Amino acid sequence: MDNFEKRMVIGGIIFAIGMVCHYALEVDDYIQLAIFAAGYLVVGYDVLIKTAKNLSHGQVFDEHFLMTVATVGAFVIGEYPEGMAVMLFFQVGEWFEKTAVRRTRGSISELVDLQPEYANVLRDGEIEKVDPDEVEVGDTIVVMPGEKIPLDGRITSGSTSLDTKSLTGESVPRDVSVGDEVISGTVNISSKIEVEVTKDYDDSTVTKVLELIEDSATNKAPTERFITKFARYYTPAVVLAAVIVAVVPILLGYDAETWVYRALTFLVVSCPCALVISVPLGYFCGIGAASKEGILIKGGNYLEALASAETVVMDKTGTLTEGRFEVSHMHAIGCTEEELLKHAAIAETFSNHPVAISIKDAHEGDVDASEVSESDELPGKGVRVVHRGREIHAGNIRLMQDLGYEYCDEPVAGTSVHVAVDGEYKGHITCSDVVKADTKEVIARMKAEGIKKTVMLSGDAKIVAEDVAGTLGIDEVHAELLPADKTEHLKQIMAENSGKTVYVGDGINDAPSLALADVGIAMGAMGSDAAIEAADLVIMDDDIGKIPDAIALSHKVNRIVMENIVFALAIKFLLLGLATFGIANMWVAVFGDVGVSVIAILNAMRCMKMARQKSPKSSDKPASAE
Repeated sequence: MDNFEKRMVIGGIIFAIGMVCHYALEVDDYIQLAIFAAGYLVVGYDVLIKTAKNLSHGQVFDEHFLMTVATVGAFVIGEYPEGMAVMLFFQVGEWFEKTAVRRTRGSISELVDLQPEYANVLRDGEIEKVDPDEVEVGDTIVVMPGEKIPLDGRITSGSTSLDTKSLTGESVPRDVSVGDEVISGTVNISSKIEVEVTKDYDDSTVTKVLELIEDSATNKAPTERFITKFARYYTPAVVLAAVIVAVVPILLGYDAETWVYRALTFLVVSCPCALVISVPLGYFCGIGAASKEGILIKGGNYLEALASAETVVMDKTGTLTEGRFEVSHMHAIGCTEEELLKHAAIAETFSNHPVAISIKDAHEGDVDASEVSESDELPGKGVRVVHRGREIHAGNIRLMQDLGYEYCDEPVAGTSVHVAVDGEYKGHITCSDVVKADTKEVIARMKAEGIKKTVMLSGDAKIVAEDVAGTLGIDEVHAELLPADKTEHLKQIMAENSGKTVYVGDGINDAPSLALADVGIAMGAMGSDAAIEAADLVIMDDDIGKIPDAIALSHKVNRIVMENIVFALAIKFLLLGLATFGIANMWVAVFGDVGVSVIAILNAMRCMKMARQKSPKSSDKPASAE
């Protein structure tokens, strides 16, 4: 229990004693005044101090000023219980706000706690513990089990499992070994590893993430800015109205104490706490809920914009697909498919091209490189090798044309490798980029969340892009685009649509488009400076399913914010009218202020939970038919 909570408990006990003295015992008014005044100062001295400081700086009209005037006024006219009750319950409302903020900061602090405290640098065979910002690119650091990786780098010795949950929301550890890239902020679980540093501390992933979190509070949603501006005019207006409620009837000869009491009740009811607390709190809780799932949102403005999105534009490679190839089709002529695949694997023995790797992975047998006596790369066309005296060519159509071979030219969705052995055409193998698992269901979930149109932009051949778009149920596709072409197409799409436009990319080549869109979402952006800087939302792993989850969260947050605004204003304007005519007393005013604030805060706290969506049932209408 902190000091604030202790004060509330003590104040509550004093208030209870005072209420017994006031209603059950015939205690002298001066003793009651002493009891309630003591309790009032215990629970509200900080409000009084803040009011005095604000007045000294020329900041008059805020909730602390309203509370001070109303409660001190209640004591002046002899309404001691009401005066202390208003301050006590106002502070209870503040406690609910602090509790909500503390719980939300808990999920965000998991990211802040990623910041490493030290790095073990290997120098001259000895380990030296230094601050992470003292480590230079090229240094080797040692990370022991249980330690955070302090800087981005590449493993040079050892293998282990990494806990990436705090960054990505992924609970399954990631296995890494020599040659694998690792990022700062992840935790080494099992074994000692040595890492060659590839980025300075200021450019490391964890530093970029922390900067993003710090900046998120400054990017307020339009609704937040409106409420702040509204309160700036609303508060002076209600103070003036309260003065009119008190002064005019007195000038007309009515009872002064009655109308002063009504004016004080009017002030308590009018306090805008429910709005100025619950609206920012709703967005803050939403950002915290998303961060717990590995989705970093740069501010409430992007959360609000996402709720208004009607079009989602996506890059293909690295976003909808995994950026790796698999053999998807084989057409053998004069040999079996197994023989065709073996010939191609032999031809690609020394190639590191992604398509070549996919062919070698598909071939189950081992190829003895020592049996390849000649190997020539034919730039822009393919390769030529001699294996056990047999000449093998593997490449594209241009290679077959140059060699004068007859070849099969059927249209296929993918990259085709044509194979010829000793001057005889043997067929072709098609390799396709692997579509991410559940992507079709994710597209359907986006549409279920109100996205009216999905668009795919790709630099691939038209037939390849259209095949992927058709498989996933994407509404519109533009293919054979250069990076600059993607930006121009995005501008055109944004001009044609009335709602907000979201762009989803892998965060490196798509940086211009991410910055241009109303909401830019970077996928799989761990370690990508371009993504963190250009995007408005950063999904820290490759889980495309988090996009509809983020859209669903944005709808939930904005719905709850609007609920709080409508509820708070409706209750307040109703009670303001009742207070003016003496129907509502100070106790009702306490509900109109603190009660409404607590309800609005509890409602805003619903934003702290981000429920993962379920995929549409098989009986649902498929995405491609929508």
